This record gives sequence, structure tokens and C-alpha cells, in this order.
Amino acid sequence: MPHPIPRCQVLPLPNDEASFQIDQQERLRWHFGSQYPRPFFYPLNGPRGSSLTRMGHPGDVGHDHHRSIWFAHHKVNGLDFWREGTPQKIRQKGWLVYHDGQTEAGMAVQLGWYNEQQAEIMEHLLIAVVRPGPQAGETVLELQSTFTPKAETLTLDQTNFGFLAVRVAKNISGYFGGGTITNSAGLQGEKAVFGQQAAWMDYSGAVPGNGVEGITYFDHPQNPGHPSHWHVREDGWMGSAFCLASSFTIRRDQPLQLRYLLHAHSQPVAAATAQHLATTFSKLPAYEVVRAEVPHTRHQLRRVGATEPAP
Repeated sequence: MPHPIPRCQVLPLPNDEASFQIDQQERLRWHFGSQYPRPFFYPLNGPRGSSLTRMGHPGDVGHDHHRSIWFAHHKVNGLDFWREGTPQKIRQKGWLVYHDGQTEAGMAVQLGWYNEQQAEIMEHLLIAVVRPGPQAGETVLELQSTFTPKAETLTLDQTNFGFLAVRVAKNISGYFGGGTITNSAGLQGEKAVFGQQAAWMDYSGAVPGNGVEGITYFDHPQNPGHPSHWHVREDGWMGSAFCLASSFTIRRDQPLQLRYLLHAHSQPVAAATAQHLATTFSKLPAYEVVRAEVPHTRHQLRRVGATEPAP
């Protein structure tokens, strides 16, 4: 008997890419080729099919490192993993899981953060899971990162920049597209939300086809410093600024785990929907990678405390 084709799939592609698909439609793509200084996701497609993120700043070549959705940090043990052209690199060392299912599709990959001598100073276990959103065509992306130093300790210096960065599409940005920034407190606009703490941040604006779509970005309550401070700009940039208020030291025996959620939604942000997603996210256990107990499979992805793999 043929097995049913899962509704949600991760498809490895040539040129070091992986496509996350729901109902045979691409929602997200992962790029990890060594031609880039660090891996990234592009596009994150909205319900109408156009990308809600962008590669690079619309008006400043000095921001070409803004590759859609990516992980980086301005100062790690004093080393700059943020800007373009530095000797520090983030590389994918290998994949552990590509998971397909009826309700979600996910991957787990091992990344390494390397200094100017190309010695690995930090290991980064990234788990990315895509599932359908509350409305037709919407996408929810859950991102879980575990950072483990190679030395006994590693210091993340105080900075606005890091870890999870999002560059929205030009048409959604406030300055270039007339879009709107809104946080969980109901404040709007860069001046009102910049540097403030909030459980979530949203960027919404016009999309092709005479509609409005956006991205809501959630900080998990178990992240240190929650609710996060936010670095948000009217030019189309938003990021949870993990070290905006102070530096943070990671111990090898106490890895840092950060969990975030992105919701690619239709219509302007609805506070009730965002609050429901935030509450649901707060109750979900973290993911873990476990040794598989089935043939031809080395690892499986499941929620902590679950006895079965992810659905």
C-alpha cells in the first residue's frame, strides 16, 4: 500500500537549500551554502504568495547582510558576527532531521560559529518547524536555538543586534511602503516601540493584489529577559534585541536556549489572534532531537516529554 503523502514537507534542494512546503506550496526556504557568511531563510511567503521578507536594505548597500530572516550577533567574545566582510563565519555542519507530517514539517541542523582562525567557538543547534496558520494560506514558523560554547564560558556583549533578525519586504516597511509597526502593548511606530519591552512585535503593510499582510514576531516567556527589548526601524527592520539591556554569559554546562515564533498572516495584525498564538506558544514544550527507533532513520524530532515523534 502506498503511504499517504504528508501535507507538510521539507524538501532538500540542490545548491545547499531546503524548501518548507504546505499543500505542495513553498512557504519558506533555508539557504546554507558556504558562499554566504551565515545561513538564512528566504522567502517567507504570505497568504497571497509574495514574500513578506526581503534580501537587503531598500536604500543602503551597507546593509547587504540583512538577508531576510537570519541568526547573528554583533559581539561574541568581542568578535563581530553581524556585519558583512568580517572573518567570522557561521556554517552549517550538518543536518540531523528532516521531518514531514500532516500538521507540521521541521528540520534540525547543527551550525558552528567560527572565529577569524576558523576555530569553532560556539555550537548552535537550530530547529525550525513550519505549520499552517489560523487562516487559509497563513504560516507559523517556530524557531528554537540552543547555543553551547566550546570553552567553559562565552560572553555575549551588550548590543542592539542579535540574535534573530527579520528584514521585511519593502512594501511592508513603514518608510518605503507605508506599513505599520505594532507591539503587544498596542503602541505603534518606531518612536513608540524602539527599545521597549514587549511580548511580540508586528510589521504589516500592503502586498501585491490589493491586500494587507504582515509578520508577527513572538518572544517565548522562557527566554531570559522576557519580555524582550526590541530593535525596530521604520525602514523595515525588526529584531528581538537579546542583549540590548546588558551582556550575557553562556556556560558550556548551561547552554542558552532561545525560542521564537513568526506568524505570516493576512490582514492587519489582530491583537486577539496574536494573544492567542502567544498563549499557545507559551504552553508548548520545547523540541528535542532523539535517536530514532525505526528503520532507516537516525534521528527524530519530538516535543520534550512526548513519547512519540512530532506529528
